[in-house]
Amino acid sequence: MTQPAARSKNTRVLLRVLRFAAAMTAAFSLLTLLDEWHRLLELFCHFRLQYLAAALLLAVALLLLRDHKLAFAMLAIAAINAALVVPWYTRTAVIAVDQAAALTILHANVYGQNKDYPRFLDLIAVEQPDIFFVQEFRVGLQNALQAVHADYPYRELLARDDNFGIAVYSRLPLDTVVTHESPPYALPSLVVTARTAAGPLTLLSTHPVPPIGAEEYAGRNRQLQDIGTLINSLPAPLVLIGDLNVSMWSFHYELLAERTGLRDARTGFGILPSWPVQLPFARIPIDHCLVSPGVEVLDIRIGPAIGSDHLPLIARLKVGAN
Repeated sequence: MTQPAARSKNTRVLLRVLRFAAAMTAAFSLLTLLDEWHRLLELFCHFRLQYLAAALLLAVALLLLRDHKLAFAMLAIAAINAALVVPWYTRTAVIAVDQAAALTILHANVYGQNKDYPRFLDLIAVEQPDIFFVQEFRVGLQNALQAVHADYPYRELLARDDNFGIAVYSRLPLDTVVTHESPPYALPSLVVTARTAAGPLTLLSTHPVPPIGAEEYAGRNRQLQDIGTLINSLPAPLVLIGDLNVSMWSFHYELLAERTGLRDARTGFGILPSWPVQLPFARIPIDHCLVSPGVEVLDIRIGPAIGSDHLPLIARLKVGAN
């Protein structure tokens, strides 16, 4: 006689939990649309895929428990998030390209304290990139990468003891190599001109500070603004690649893309979440490759774990397209 009552009580408790979860999902989904209002809103704007999945799961659970109004509200929240996620998976028709004329560019934030150098060396051996950029570059990795010097004779190595060392290794001749220091912290970015079969290609790699506090948030935004100004002074075709510490759904990312006219290489290939490796269900896309007109994206993907908190980003590009 007590079992139905117990089940009814359990159902009420479950409904309360689901309704609370639904309220939180709706609040985070909607408030983060206004992420330019406050840095804390931006911190939570990067989880669009997670909000989409949560809203869909909650809609199904609420339908099963016959809370139809809230279930349909969750479907509406799912639709809002889907509108921000699905376009990244929508690809235009692929034009046949001579793969021999394509370039492979690899970017890796290796995590400064990572000592698992063989995994990164194995990645280079497997992918055979034409050019690769390293962020959080320290002396230990610099020493380990001497093993690839014969294959990558063109280099610029700026090892540091903090998380803002940076390096480029290239099989292609680098006609120019410039270290650009961005305000407010004078953190280095690398601007190189690679000599490709289709002509010169400008590549820029940068790594702003993570926006963990108000000062860092302002500093990251200042560096992104400076990088946007720099890009507009550089010759095309151009590739911007690096850990930008921001996702595509941030106002400040959109501002950078709008100011420079660059397009995200991941368009049509998915959102490619790259950080944090240790929390697969919480990963967000903060490692980016953006390209100017004159660069066609043949493929872009995230690579395997290399002992870092980031997954590497591997892009296959064709210069002289579009």
